[in-house]
Amino acid sequence: MGRGDRPGERQLPALHGRPSRAGRGGVAGGGRGRQVGHDRPGPGVAPARPGRLHPGGGHRPGDGPVRPPGPWGEGSTNTSGSAEPASTTKPNAPAAADGGNVPQGPPAPDHESCTGGAGGNTKAEGKAEAGQRVTGLLLGLAAGDAAGWPAARHRAARMPDWTRRLTRELDTFAEQNATTTLPVPIALNQPPEPLRLGPSDDAEWAAFTAEALLRAGDDTALGDLTRERRTRAAIDLAWNALAAEVSAAADKAPEIESAEIPLRARISVRAGLGNLATGLRPPATGHDNPHYFDDAACVRACVLAVAHPGDPRLAADLAEFDARYTQDGDGVHGARAMAAALSLALTGAPVEACVAAALTELPEETEIGRNARHALRLARTAGRAFALIPALEHEIVDHVYSYGIAAAETVPVALALATAAQGRIAEAIPAAACLSRVADSAPALVGALTGALGGAGAIPATWRDTCRTLSGCALPRLTGTDLVELAELLEAAQPPLPGG
Repeated sequence: MGRGDRPGERQLPALHGRPSRAGRGGVAGGGRGRQVGHDRPGPGVAPARPGRLHPGGGHRPGDGPVRPPGPWGEGSTNTSGSAEPASTTKPNAPAAADGGNVPQGPPAPDHESCTGGAGGNTKAEGKAEAGQRVTGLLLGLAAGDAAGWPAARHRAARMPDWTRRLTRELDTFAEQNATTTLPVPIALNQPPEPLRLGPSDDAEWAAFTAEALLRAGDDTALGDLTRERRTRAAIDLAWNALAAEVSAAADKAPEIESAEIPLRARISVRAGLGNLATGLRPPATGHDNPHYFDDAACVRACVLAVAHPGDPRLAADLAEFDARYTQDGDGVHGARAMAAALSLALTGAPVEACVAAALTELPEETEIGRNARHALRLARTAGRAFALIPALEHEIVDHVYSYGIAAAETVPVALALATAAQGRIAEAIPAAACLSRVADSAPALVGALTGALGGAGAIPATWRDTCRTLSGCALPRLTGTDLVELAELLEAAQPPLPGG
């Protein structure tokens, strides 16, 4: 698994028709090696990635013009607009798996089961069950997000700056004095609520994506477009609105890195927004990006699957459209894979079918494709999710790079743990949280997949109550958003399931 290993000829098609590189590699000064002279872009391909975050977000003067695609470039997606009007009936709020009066949940994993839920022995059917799966997706993602140790640091952003400064000073003290007592986020004389268990950045960016789907589901807005075109238009509007905030903040700051904008985001997202603010369009916003390989779009892709339940190819195409704003290569492959897997999970398909759909979107010659297939081989021999952890730690997770957010690691880990746990969220999330290097997003990804498989009934009441409300640590305007209510709105705004 060399960091500079680059895949061969199979590449993702760019939205504007040009080829874009597959796989993942580093950038100068970014810590990830790159193989010189391999897979060089041909004439007309977007310029090489910058070595650092340029004030303009990644596009350097003299790089040459990049032709912007239309905001609703459709690639291979079918936009016939034949979907039926969305139902306005909200699903019933399900009781939790560990509470009283437990409803009949999805079946336990066996040879005839549809899902890997917490309990129940009959196949899931109908609109209500579909609504429970959307709720399970969002709550599962939020629970996984909360379970990873980085969530506490993300949520600490809501504390006064001086509390985080003291934590850094204590960490320096421990290093300089060779003490093994390590500091954790602290409140001291401040209210400690932001530091309590709860979802953080992944759940909030998932909600950001859900808002775009809700906007597209409004037939009174952009009503002359097909549903697919409205969805893409809503995604484009959402990204450009954020980019406008970046641009406004940049006008008040000497350079974009020092601008104070009302959001916290991954490097790939910040760079993509900076690129949009300077006038670039996808795929250049994701291609000219120092963290094009990360998994930020994979989290968003889990939610975008709600737009195409039961159609993994359309879900993957929509996820790629969104991913191109911030990612390229394996970052896009990973988003397509997660969308494909979630698309089937939302219809009650078994975990094996969901994982197979994901693999279809991961070319074998890419790093993410090789890792995913190897991780699944390990999962099939491990027996249980907890037993799989050492093998994933030693053979999949990278210990060289400074950030544990590469899609080539987190997506394979999520697929493998969902398989080893047989779709059971109560086994998959704790196992993912054990992999500290990838705990920022792998638990959220596997939580989304197993949450959709098991439905809302698979989420214990304690986790449901703890993780349903967003704190606004990444997107302050989402403070107080209720994920259960958001899931109900999402379900009501989407077309009926195939055959239903």
